[in-house]
Amino acid sequence: MAQIMAPTTQCQMRITKHSLNASPMTAKTWSSLLLKQKKSGNTKSLSKFRVYALKSENSTINRLENLLNLDVTPYTDKIIAEYIWIGGSGIDLRSKSRTISRPVEHPSELPKWNYDGSSTGQAPGEDSEVILYPQAIFKDPFRGGNNILVICDTYTPAGEPIPTNKRARAAEIFSNQKVINEVPWYGIEQEYTLMQTNVRWPLGWPVGGYPGPQGPYYCGVGADKSFGRDISDAHYKACLYAGINISGTNGEVMPGQWEYQVGPSVGIEAGDHIWCSRYLLERITEQTGVVLTLDPKPIEGDWNGAGCHTNYSTKSMREEGGFEVIKKAILNLSLRHKEHISAYGEGNERRLTGKHETASINTFSWGVANRGCSIRVGRDTEKQGKGYLEDRRPASNMDPYIVTSLLAETTLLWEPTLEAEALAAQKLSLKV
Repeated sequence: MAQIMAPTTQCQMRITKHSLNASPMTAKTWSSLLLKQKKSGNTKSLSKFRVYALKSENSTINRLENLLNLDVTPYTDKIIAEYIWIGGSGIDLRSKSRTISRPVEHPSELPKWNYDGSSTGQAPGEDSEVILYPQAIFKDPFRGGNNILVICDTYTPAGEPIPTNKRARAAEIFSNQKVINEVPWYGIEQEYTLMQTNVRWPLGWPVGGYPGPQGPYYCGVGADKSFGRDISDAHYKACLYAGINISGTNGEVMPGQWEYQVGPSVGIEAGDHIWCSRYLLERITEQTGVVLTLDPKPIEGDWNGAGCHTNYSTKSMREEGGFEVIKKAILNLSLRHKEHISAYGEGNERRLTGKHETASINTFSWGVANRGCSIRVGRDTEKQGKGYLEDRRPASNMDPYIVTSLLAETTLLWEPTLEAEALAAQKLSLKV
Protein backbone atom coordinates (compact mmCIF):
# COMPACT_ATOMS: atom_id res chain seq x y z
CA MET A 1 0.00 0.00 0.00
CA ALA A 2 1.25 3.49 -0.79
CA GLN A 3 0.00 6.92 0.24
CA ILE A 4 0.56 10.27 -1.46
CA MET A 5 -0.01 13.40 0.62
CA ALA A 6 -0.42 16.84 -0.96
CA PRO A 7 -0.98 20.00 1.17
CA THR A 8 -3.56 22.54 0.15
CA THR A 9 -4.81 25.77 1.72
CA GLN A 10 -7.88 25.95 -0.51
CA CYS A 11 -10.13 23.39 1.11
CA GLN A 12 -10.49 21.38 4.27
CA MET A 13 -11.19 17.63 4.14
CA ARG A 14 -14.48 16.91 5.85
CA ILE A 15 -15.53 13.32 6.47
CA THR A 16 -19.15 12.64 7.22
CA LYS A 17 -21.12 9.47 7.62
CA HIS A 18 -22.77 10.11 4.27
CA SER A 19 -19.51 10.62 2.45
CA LEU A 20 -18.07 7.41 3.86
CA ASN A 21 -21.04 5.45 2.61
CA ALA A 22 -20.79 7.00 -0.82
CA SER A 23 -17.06 6.53 -1.17
CA PRO A 24 -15.62 3.41 -2.83
CA MET A 25 -12.87 3.44 -0.23
CA THR A 26 -13.19 0.90 2.58
CA ALA A 27 -11.09 0.09 5.60
CA LYS A 28 -10.05 -3.13 3.91
CA THR A 29 -8.87 -1.77 0.60
CA TRP A 30 -7.84 1.82 1.14
CA SER A 31 -5.93 3.83 3.69
CA SER A 32 -5.42 7.55 4.17
CA LEU A 33 -3.53 9.82 6.44
CA LEU A 34 -4.51 13.27 7.65
CA LEU A 35 -1.70 15.37 8.97
CA LYS A 36 -1.77 18.72 10.73
CA GLN A 37 0.87 21.19 9.76
CA LYS A 38 1.95 24.00 12.07
CA LYS A 39 1.78 27.35 10.38
CA SER A 40 4.05 30.02 11.81
CA GLY A 41 2.49 33.31 12.91
CA ASN A 42 -1.07 32.05 13.21
CA THR A 43 -1.71 29.30 15.73
CA LYS A 44 -5.47 29.53 15.36
CA SER A 45 -5.58 28.74 11.66
CA LEU A 46 -5.43 25.16 10.43
CA SER A 47 -3.43 23.95 7.52
CA LYS A 48 -5.39 21.57 5.36
CA PHE A 49 -4.14 18.54 3.47
CA ARG A 50 -5.70 16.65 0.62
CA VAL A 51 -4.82 12.96 0.92
CA TYR A 52 -4.70 10.55 -2.00
CA ALA A 53 -4.68 6.80 -1.33
CA LEU A 54 -3.50 4.24 -3.83
CA LYS A 55 -5.18 0.85 -3.88
CA SER A 56 -3.11 -1.89 -2.28
CA GLU A 57 -1.72 -4.85 -4.20
CA ASN A 58 -3.67 -7.24 -1.97
CA SER A 59 -6.87 -5.40 -2.80
CA THR A 60 -6.21 -5.82 -6.51
CA ILE A 61 -5.74 -9.55 -6.01
CA ASN A 62 -8.92 -9.80 -3.93
CA ARG A 63 -11.00 -8.01 -6.56
CA LEU A 64 -9.56 -10.23 -9.28
CA GLU A 65 -10.36 -13.34 -7.23
CA ASN A 66 -13.93 -12.11 -6.84
CA LEU A 67 -14.29 -12.06 -10.61
CA LEU A 68 -12.55 -15.41 -11.06
CA ASN A 69 -14.92 -16.97 -8.53
CA LEU A 70 -18.00 -15.27 -9.95
CA ASP A 71 -20.94 -17.66 -10.32
CA VAL A 72 -22.61 -16.88 -13.64
CA THR A 73 -25.14 -19.74 -13.57
CA PRO A 74 -28.04 -17.54 -12.35
CA TYR A 75 -27.57 -15.28 -15.36
CA THR A 76 -26.82 -17.56 -18.31
CA ASP A 77 -27.06 -21.16 -19.47
CA LYS A 78 -23.73 -20.84 -21.24
CA ILE A 79 -20.70 -22.66 -19.91
CA ILE A 80 -16.94 -22.56 -20.49
CA ALA A 81 -15.29 -25.66 -21.92
CA GLU A 82 -11.51 -25.94 -21.62
CA TYR A 83 -10.30 -28.08 -24.54
CA ILE A 84 -7.10 -29.94 -23.52
CA TRP A 85 -4.72 -31.81 -25.81
CA ILE A 86 -1.17 -33.20 -25.90
CA GLY A 87 1.42 -31.16 -27.77
CA GLY A 88 4.22 -32.10 -30.13
CA SER A 89 6.68 -33.36 -27.52
CA GLY A 90 4.21 -36.04 -26.46
CA ILE A 91 4.31 -34.82 -22.85
CA ASP A 92 3.42 -31.11 -23.00
CA LEU A 93 -0.20 -30.17 -22.38
CA ARG A 94 -2.00 -27.40 -24.25
CA SER A 95 -5.47 -25.95 -23.74
CA LYS A 96 -7.82 -23.19 -24.81
CA SER A 97 -11.35 -22.14 -23.87
CA ARG A 98 -14.61 -21.72 -25.71
CA THR A 99 -18.20 -20.89 -24.80
CA ILE A 100 -20.80 -23.63 -25.11
CA SER A 101 -24.49 -22.63 -25.30
CA ARG A 102 -25.66 -25.01 -22.56
CA PRO A 103 -24.38 -27.61 -20.07
CA VAL A 104 -23.42 -30.96 -21.60
CA GLU A 105 -23.08 -34.48 -20.22
CA HIS A 106 -21.26 -36.35 -23.00
CA PRO A 107 -18.35 -35.50 -25.34
CA SER A 108 -20.55 -36.21 -28.37
CA GLU A 109 -22.55 -33.07 -27.52
CA LEU A 110 -19.47 -30.89 -27.99
CA PRO A 111 -18.28 -29.48 -31.32
CA LYS A 112 -14.93 -30.34 -32.82
CA TRP A 113 -12.44 -27.50 -32.81
CA ASN A 114 -9.10 -26.64 -34.37
CA TYR A 115 -5.76 -25.08 -33.47
CA ASP A 116 -2.50 -24.01 -35.08
CA GLY A 117 -0.42 -27.18 -35.15
CA SER A 118 2.64 -25.32 -36.47
CA SER A 119 2.89 -23.60 -33.07
CA THR A 120 2.89 -26.90 -31.17
CA GLY A 121 5.28 -28.85 -33.39
CA GLN A 122 2.49 -30.95 -34.89
CA ALA A 123 1.94 -29.54 -38.38
CA PRO A 124 3.81 -27.53 -41.05
CA GLY A 125 3.14 -23.82 -41.37
CA GLU A 126 1.69 -24.16 -44.87
CA ASP A 127 -0.92 -26.67 -43.66
CA SER A 128 -1.16 -26.01 -39.94
CA GLU A 129 -4.75 -26.81 -39.00
CA VAL A 130 -5.21 -29.68 -36.55
CA ILE A 131 -8.68 -30.79 -35.46
CA LEU A 132 -9.60 -31.50 -31.83
CA TYR A 133 -12.03 -34.35 -31.17
CA PRO A 134 -13.63 -34.19 -27.68
CA GLN A 135 -13.22 -37.58 -25.96
CA ALA A 136 -13.75 -37.22 -22.19
CA ILE A 137 -15.37 -34.65 -19.90
CA PHE A 138 -14.42 -33.67 -16.34
CA LYS A 139 -15.80 -31.00 -14.03
CA ASP A 140 -13.67 -27.85 -13.90
CA PRO A 141 -12.46 -27.22 -10.31
CA PHE A 142 -10.98 -23.84 -11.27
CA ARG A 143 -14.12 -22.27 -12.74
CA GLY A 144 -16.69 -24.36 -10.88
CA GLY A 145 -20.38 -24.39 -11.80
CA ASN A 146 -21.28 -26.33 -14.94
CA ASN A 147 -17.95 -25.51 -16.59
CA ILE A 148 -15.93 -28.45 -17.86
CA LEU A 149 -12.51 -29.74 -18.85
CA VAL A 150 -12.46 -31.65 -22.13
CA ILE A 151 -9.76 -34.19 -22.97
CA CYS A 152 -9.31 -34.24 -26.75
CA ASP A 153 -7.23 -36.13 -29.28
CA THR A 154 -5.91 -34.73 -32.53
CA TYR A 155 -6.61 -35.34 -36.23
CA THR A 156 -5.92 -33.94 -39.67
CA PRO A 157 -8.79 -32.14 -41.44
CA ALA A 158 -9.25 -35.38 -43.42
CA GLY A 159 -9.94 -37.27 -40.18
CA GLU A 160 -6.64 -39.15 -39.85
CA PRO A 161 -4.98 -39.21 -36.39
CA ILE A 162 -1.77 -37.17 -36.42
CA PRO A 163 1.45 -39.00 -35.40
CA THR A 164 1.41 -37.69 -31.81
CA ASN A 165 -2.15 -38.91 -31.26
CA LYS A 166 -1.52 -42.07 -29.22
CA ARG A 167 -5.09 -42.24 -27.93
CA ALA A 168 -6.50 -43.33 -31.30
CA ARG A 169 -4.35 -46.48 -31.42
CA ALA A 170 -5.12 -47.23 -27.77
CA ALA A 171 -8.85 -46.93 -28.50
CA GLU A 172 -8.49 -49.52 -31.27
CA ILE A 173 -6.86 -52.01 -28.90
CA PHE A 174 -9.38 -51.43 -26.13
CA SER A 175 -12.28 -51.85 -28.56
CA ASN A 176 -11.09 -55.35 -29.51
CA GLN A 177 -13.72 -57.80 -28.26
CA LYS A 178 -11.15 -60.07 -26.67
CA VAL A 179 -9.82 -57.12 -24.64
CA ILE A 180 -13.33 -55.95 -23.76
CA ASN A 181 -14.22 -59.41 -22.46
CA GLU A 182 -11.20 -59.38 -20.11
CA VAL A 183 -12.15 -55.98 -18.58
CA PRO A 184 -8.55 -54.74 -18.07
CA TRP A 185 -8.03 -52.78 -14.86
CA TYR A 186 -5.22 -50.29 -14.29
CA GLY A 187 -3.92 -48.58 -11.20
CA ILE A 188 -1.29 -46.00 -12.12
CA GLU A 189 1.17 -44.51 -9.61
CA GLN A 190 2.20 -41.10 -10.93
CA GLU A 191 5.39 -39.72 -9.35
CA TYR A 192 6.45 -36.11 -9.92
CA THR A 193 8.98 -33.59 -8.65
CA LEU A 194 8.36 -30.00 -7.59
CA MET A 195 11.05 -27.50 -8.56
CA GLN A 196 11.88 -23.97 -7.44
CA THR A 197 10.96 -21.52 -10.19
CA ASN A 198 14.12 -19.60 -10.91
CA VAL A 199 16.85 -22.11 -10.12
CA ARG A 200 15.17 -25.36 -11.27
CA TRP A 201 16.24 -27.09 -8.07
CA PRO A 202 13.86 -29.28 -6.03
CA LEU A 203 11.46 -27.59 -3.65
CA GLY A 204 12.81 -27.48 -0.09
CA TRP A 205 16.43 -28.02 -1.15
CA PRO A 206 19.03 -25.36 -0.29
CA VAL A 207 19.91 -23.47 -3.46
CA GLY A 208 23.13 -24.93 -4.83
CA GLY A 209 23.23 -27.50 -2.05
CA TYR A 210 21.73 -30.78 -0.94
CA PRO A 211 19.47 -31.87 1.91
CA GLY A 212 20.27 -34.77 4.20
CA PRO A 213 20.36 -38.27 2.70
CA GLN A 214 17.18 -40.11 1.74
CA GLY A 215 15.38 -41.93 4.49
CA PRO A 216 13.17 -39.53 6.49
CA TYR A 217 11.29 -38.05 3.50
CA TYR A 218 9.15 -40.95 2.28
CA CYS A 219 5.66 -40.32 3.71
CA GLY A 220 7.45 -37.91 6.07
CA VAL A 221 5.87 -35.24 8.25
CA GLY A 222 7.47 -31.97 9.32
CA ALA A 223 8.89 -28.77 7.87
CA ASP A 224 12.32 -30.36 7.41
CA LYS A 225 10.96 -33.48 5.70
CA SER A 226 7.88 -32.57 3.68
CA PHE A 227 8.04 -29.96 0.92
CA GLY A 228 4.96 -29.17 -1.17
CA ARG A 229 2.21 -30.84 0.85
CA ASP A 230 -0.25 -28.00 0.13
CA ILE A 231 0.18 -28.59 -3.60
CA SER A 232 -0.37 -32.33 -3.17
CA ASP A 233 -3.49 -31.79 -1.03
CA ALA A 234 -4.91 -29.14 -3.39
CA HIS A 235 -4.37 -31.49 -6.31
CA TYR A 236 -6.04 -34.36 -4.45
CA LYS A 237 -9.21 -32.35 -3.87
CA ALA A 238 -9.20 -30.91 -7.39
CA CYS A 239 -9.08 -34.44 -8.81
CA LEU A 240 -11.96 -35.60 -6.62
CA TYR A 241 -14.00 -32.55 -7.66
CA ALA A 242 -13.26 -33.15 -11.34
CA GLY A 243 -14.38 -36.78 -11.17
CA ILE A 244 -10.94 -38.30 -11.60
CA ASN A 245 -10.64 -41.72 -9.99
CA ILE A 246 -7.77 -40.73 -7.70
CA SER A 247 -7.22 -43.27 -4.93
CA GLY A 248 -4.43 -41.81 -2.81
CA THR A 249 -1.29 -39.70 -2.49
CA ASN A 250 1.96 -39.67 -0.51
CA GLY A 251 5.35 -38.01 -0.20
CA GLU A 252 8.07 -39.89 -2.06
CA VAL A 253 11.62 -41.02 -1.22
CA MET A 254 13.43 -37.99 -2.66
CA PRO A 255 12.58 -34.71 -0.89
CA GLY A 256 10.38 -32.48 -3.06
CA GLN A 257 8.97 -35.53 -4.84
CA TRP A 258 5.38 -36.75 -4.55
CA GLU A 259 3.12 -39.48 -5.85
CA TYR A 260 -0.58 -39.94 -6.44
CA GLN A 261 -2.47 -43.01 -7.59
CA VAL A 262 -5.31 -43.19 -10.12
CA GLY A 263 -7.47 -46.28 -10.42
CA PRO A 264 -8.67 -48.87 -10.70
CA SER A 265 -9.69 -47.62 -14.13
CA VAL A 266 -10.95 -49.70 -17.03
CA GLY A 267 -9.39 -49.56 -20.49
CA ILE A 268 -9.02 -46.19 -22.22
CA GLU A 269 -10.41 -44.42 -19.15
CA ALA A 270 -7.06 -44.90 -17.37
CA GLY A 271 -5.25 -42.73 -19.91
CA ASP A 272 -7.95 -40.04 -19.90
CA HIS A 273 -7.86 -39.78 -16.11
CA ILE A 274 -4.07 -39.60 -15.89
CA TRP A 275 -3.83 -36.89 -18.54
CA CYS A 276 -6.54 -34.81 -16.88
CA SER A 277 -4.88 -35.24 -13.48
CA ARG A 278 -1.60 -34.03 -14.97
CA TYR A 279 -3.37 -30.98 -16.39
CA LEU A 280 -4.78 -30.14 -12.96
CA LEU A 281 -1.33 -30.52 -11.41
CA GLU A 282 0.20 -28.22 -14.03
CA ARG A 283 -2.46 -25.58 -13.34
CA ILE A 284 -2.04 -25.78 -9.56
CA THR A 285 1.75 -25.49 -9.72
CA GLU A 286 1.31 -22.62 -12.19
CA GLN A 287 -0.80 -20.76 -9.63
CA THR A 288 1.65 -21.40 -6.80
CA GLY A 289 4.73 -20.40 -8.76
CA VAL A 290 6.30 -23.85 -8.56
CA VAL A 291 7.61 -25.79 -11.57
CA LEU A 292 6.38 -29.33 -12.17
CA THR A 293 8.72 -31.84 -13.79
CA LEU A 294 8.03 -35.40 -14.86
CA ASP A 295 11.69 -36.04 -15.64
CA PRO A 296 12.47 -39.65 -14.63
CA LYS A 297 15.77 -38.66 -13.00
CA PRO A 298 15.64 -34.94 -12.14
CA ILE A 299 18.71 -35.09 -9.85
CA GLU A 300 21.69 -37.28 -10.68
CA GLY A 301 23.45 -39.22 -7.94
CA ASP A 302 22.21 -41.13 -4.92
CA TRP A 303 18.59 -40.00 -5.28
CA ASN A 304 15.52 -41.93 -6.37
CA GLY A 305 14.16 -41.28 -9.82
CA ALA A 306 10.50 -40.76 -10.69
CA GLY A 307 8.43 -43.54 -12.18
CA CYS A 308 4.87 -44.28 -13.15
CA HIS A 309 4.39 -47.85 -11.92
CA THR A 310 1.40 -49.41 -13.62
CA ASN A 311 -0.66 -52.07 -11.85
CA TYR A 312 -2.55 -54.28 -14.25
CA SER A 313 -5.02 -57.14 -14.14
CA THR A 314 -7.56 -58.87 -16.34
CA LYS A 315 -10.77 -60.64 -15.45
CA SER A 316 -8.98 -63.99 -15.75
CA MET A 317 -6.18 -62.83 -13.44
CA ARG A 318 -8.69 -61.76 -10.80
CA GLU A 319 -10.55 -65.07 -10.80
CA GLU A 320 -9.58 -68.45 -9.32
CA GLY A 321 -6.41 -69.75 -10.95
CA GLY A 322 -5.46 -66.24 -11.92
CA PHE A 323 -1.83 -66.60 -10.82
CA GLU A 324 -1.19 -68.97 -13.73
CA VAL A 325 -2.64 -66.35 -16.09
CA ILE A 326 -0.35 -63.74 -14.52
CA LYS A 327 2.70 -65.94 -15.09
CA LYS A 328 1.72 -66.41 -18.75
CA ALA A 329 1.40 -62.62 -19.06
CA ILE A 330 4.87 -62.21 -17.52
CA LEU A 331 6.27 -64.60 -20.14
CA ASN A 332 4.80 -62.49 -22.94
CA LEU A 333 6.10 -59.29 -21.34
CA SER A 334 9.60 -60.74 -21.12
CA LEU A 335 9.60 -61.53 -24.84
CA ARG A 336 8.61 -57.96 -25.74
CA HIS A 337 10.81 -56.22 -23.19
CA LYS A 338 12.59 -54.03 -25.76
CA GLU A 339 9.33 -52.91 -27.37
CA HIS A 340 7.94 -51.89 -24.00
CA ILE A 341 11.10 -50.12 -22.84
CA SER A 342 11.27 -48.08 -26.04
CA ALA A 343 7.73 -46.82 -25.37
CA TYR A 344 7.94 -46.32 -21.60
CA GLY A 345 9.25 -42.75 -21.44
CA GLU A 346 12.12 -40.55 -22.58
CA GLY A 347 15.25 -40.56 -20.40
CA ASN A 348 14.22 -43.76 -18.65
CA GLU A 349 17.74 -45.15 -19.02
CA ARG A 350 18.90 -42.62 -16.41
CA ARG A 351 16.40 -44.10 -13.95
CA LEU A 352 16.43 -47.85 -14.67
CA THR A 353 19.96 -48.56 -13.42
CA GLY A 354 19.32 -51.47 -11.07
CA LYS A 355 19.61 -49.11 -8.11
CA HIS A 356 17.08 -47.07 -6.13
CA GLU A 357 14.31 -49.67 -6.35
CA THR A 358 14.62 -50.26 -10.10
CA ALA A 359 15.64 -53.11 -12.38
CA SER A 360 18.29 -52.68 -15.06
CA ILE A 361 16.85 -51.34 -18.30
CA ASN A 362 18.66 -54.07 -20.25
CA THR A 363 17.44 -57.08 -18.26
CA PHE A 364 13.90 -58.30 -17.74
CA SER A 365 13.13 -59.78 -14.32
CA TRP A 366 10.19 -60.59 -12.12
CA GLY A 367 9.69 -61.46 -8.48
CA VAL A 368 7.26 -61.63 -5.60
CA ALA A 369 7.39 -58.52 -3.40
CA ASN A 370 10.66 -57.49 -5.08
CA ARG A 371 10.81 -53.80 -5.96
CA GLY A 372 14.09 -54.30 -7.78
CA CYS A 373 12.40 -56.29 -10.55
CA SER A 374 10.83 -55.26 -13.85
CA ILE A 375 7.55 -56.91 -12.83
CA ARG A 376 6.52 -57.26 -9.21
CA VAL A 377 3.83 -59.60 -7.93
CA GLY A 378 2.39 -58.89 -4.49
CA ARG A 379 2.45 -61.33 -1.59
CA ASP A 380 -1.35 -61.31 -1.45
CA THR A 381 -1.54 -62.29 -5.11
CA GLU A 382 0.81 -65.21 -4.52
CA LYS A 383 -1.08 -66.28 -1.40
CA GLN A 384 -4.56 -66.04 -2.90
CA GLY A 385 -3.54 -67.43 -6.26
CA LYS A 386 -5.08 -64.50 -8.12
CA GLY A 387 -4.79 -60.72 -8.38
CA TYR A 388 -2.59 -58.37 -10.41
CA LEU A 389 0.96 -57.58 -11.51
CA GLU A 390 2.89 -54.32 -11.23
CA ASP A 391 4.96 -53.13 -14.19
CA ARG A 392 7.69 -51.02 -12.55
CA ARG A 393 9.42 -50.03 -15.78
CA PRO A 394 7.37 -47.00 -16.99
CA ALA A 395 8.96 -43.59 -16.36
CA SER A 396 7.10 -40.68 -14.79
CA ASN A 397 6.81 -39.02 -18.22
CA MET A 398 5.32 -42.06 -19.96
CA ASP A 399 2.20 -41.71 -22.11
CA PRO A 400 -0.55 -43.66 -20.28
CA TYR A 401 -2.35 -44.36 -23.56
CA ILE A 402 0.74 -46.16 -24.84
CA VAL A 403 1.56 -48.06 -21.66
CA THR A 404 -1.95 -49.29 -20.87
CA SER A 405 -2.77 -50.36 -24.43
CA LEU A 406 0.62 -52.03 -24.88
CA LEU A 407 0.08 -54.08 -21.73
CA ALA A 408 -3.30 -55.22 -23.04
CA GLU A 409 -1.92 -55.96 -26.50
CA THR A 410 1.07 -57.97 -25.25
CA THR A 411 -0.85 -60.04 -22.72
CA LEU A 412 -4.16 -60.53 -24.53
CA LEU A 413 -3.66 -60.17 -28.28
CA TRP A 414 -0.03 -61.07 -28.99
CA GLU A 415 0.90 -64.75 -29.18
CA PRO A 416 4.56 -65.82 -29.08
CA THR A 417 5.81 -68.96 -30.76
CA LEU A 418 5.86 -72.07 -28.60
CA GLU A 419 9.64 -72.23 -28.90
CA ALA A 420 10.11 -68.65 -27.71
CA GLU A 421 7.67 -69.21 -24.88
CA ALA A 422 9.49 -72.35 -23.73
CA LEU A 423 12.88 -70.62 -23.75
CA ALA A 424 11.50 -67.65 -21.84
CA ALA A 425 9.84 -69.91 -19.27
CA GLN A 426 13.11 -71.71 -18.68
CA LYS A 427 15.04 -68.48 -18.37
CA LEU A 428 12.60 -66.97 -15.90
CA SER A 429 12.08 -70.22 -13.94
CA LEU A 430 8.37 -70.07 -14.68
CA LYS A 431 6.22 -73.16 -14.99
CA VAL A 432 3.25 -72.32 -17.16
